[in-house]
Amino acid sequence: MKTLAFLATLATGIVLLYGTRDFAAWGDAASPASRHVSPVYIQQAVKQTHVPNIVTAILGDYRGYDTMFETVVIYCAGLAVICVLRKQKT
Repeated sequence: MKTLAFLATLATGIVLLYGTRDFAAWGDAASPASRHVSPVYIQQAVKQTHVPNIVTAILGDYRGYDTMFETVVIYCAGLAVICVLRKQKT
C-alpha cells in the first residue's frame, strides 16, 4: 500500500512539475499578470475602493471573499487540532 501511495505521489509531482514549464519566469515584466492585471490594480485601486493603501485595497476589497474563506479554513483547522488534542474528562 505504501508503494502505491508513493507512486501516486511521484506521478502527481511529475505532472505538476511538467505543467510549470509554460509558466512565465519569476518576476518577468512581460508576463500576462504584469501586463494586464497589475496596471489595473495600480491605476484603479484607490478610485474604485476609496482605500489609500493599494495592498489593503487588493486584499480587503478585490480579494475579500478569498481572504475571508482562507481565514475560515485556518480557523477550522485550529479548531480541529484543539478537538483532537484536548484531554477528555473521565
